[in-house]
Amino acid sequence: MPLNILVGAQWGDEGKGRIVDRLAAQADIVARYNGGDNVGHSLRAGSQTLKLHLVPAGILHPHTVAVLGNGVVINPATLIDEIEALRTAGVEVTPQRLQISYAAHLITPAHRALDQAQERALGKAQLGTTGRGIGPAYTDKAARRGLRMQDMLEAETLPDKIAAQVETANRILAALFDAPPLDPAPIARQYVEYAHRLTPFITDVSALLRTALSAGRRVLAEGAQGTLLDLDQGTYPYVTSSTTTTAGVLVGLGLGVTPVERSIGVSKTFQTRIGAGPFPTEVGGELAARLRRTAENPWDEYGTATGWPRRVGWLDSVLLRYAVQVNGLNELILTKLDVLSGLPELRICVAYRKGGETFTDLPLGPVGLDRYEPVYEELPGWQEDIRSACCWEDLPETARQYILRIEELSGIPVTMVTVGPERDQVIELGGE
Repeated sequence: MPLNILVGAQWGDEGKGRIVDRLAAQADIVARYNGGDNVGHSLRAGSQTLKLHLVPAGILHPHTVAVLGNGVVINPATLIDEIEALRTAGVEVTPQRLQISYAAHLITPAHRALDQAQERALGKAQLGTTGRGIGPAYTDKAARRGLRMQDMLEAETLPDKIAAQVETANRILAALFDAPPLDPAPIARQYVEYAHRLTPFITDVSALLRTALSAGRRVLAEGAQGTLLDLDQGTYPYVTSSTTTTAGVLVGLGLGVTPVERSIGVSKTFQTRIGAGPFPTEVGGELAARLRRTAENPWDEYGTATGWPRRVGWLDSVLLRYAVQVNGLNELILTKLDVLSGLPELRICVAYRKGGETFTDLPLGPVGLDRYEPVYEELPGWQEDIRSACCWEDLPETARQYILRIEELSGIPVTMVTVGPERDQVIELGGE
């Protein structure tokens, strides 16, 4: 039963999409198990850049079935736009190639309105949400008043259910936020149209995956966001509303306890995050601009879903080791090694200091990170352009030493390194 899992080992935006795209070449099914359209993958295929927010990156391989599990919250408008964009790009998207769990929850304009109103009300204490309705959709799910994809299968009752959901949100918007109401009638009509288009894709994903695993087919579970945004294990309250760690796979895909062949974490060779919250190794000035680059290229440090500039800093091995532990990772993939080329020296946070004490592991996980001072280890950089490197031997010695030090600090083997944005700018290391 070859289940493989790939998750982000930082605050998301680690470049998981292109890694999923690469690993999907050997997978029969790629299954997304959490999050919504508040995330995005930028994928390079030749001269073309594709941006996906919901559809798993494995859809680019013609033999691979893409799956959205019950743990995902779905904005139908976004999903339909993606399906059409993929088809325009020549990618076959049929009900046989894209399957959506009947138990996945719907995002409506009411959720987006609530999300944005709640964030505005926080003022300076804003969490930095994308305003796409993710939190309110998960709130409705937990409160047992949410709408699911299965409701789209019932055309007669769907308009009334959508209207009722919008009217409930209107009462909250008026009472708590003095926000204008939404008109439920056009929203209900629009969702009937969405249902007509998406109904063929809705199925029992859990049964599909169980059958596939029992038959020995390879399933790759694709996580959204990153470990440090996990609702329970992340930098709470500056987190997302779903389980982003490997533990969320079984719940988000409706599987029982299943043997895992590979548990893979993806980390940049430096650190980034979007939105508010603690960031001990954050840098500013010229160095930040150097790491972030410009917004001219899809792979620069600007959010795929938001366009916001990402905060940047040195790699934090304390948090990376934490991610390895809470996920049970047995492999690490490093991205964007090429971005560090030209820097005279590099830093890695190897510990934290607080009140005269030094911590290599955090006593309460990533809680209260703003109260810790990072302890750095300095390593020499390299000047060579490594974007044409094809193997380990092609990398400068100092780049190899940097990778080996990350491997040592994380406690697991580095099996892959990216040296550029293109599909083939990847060095397979095999854990050696």
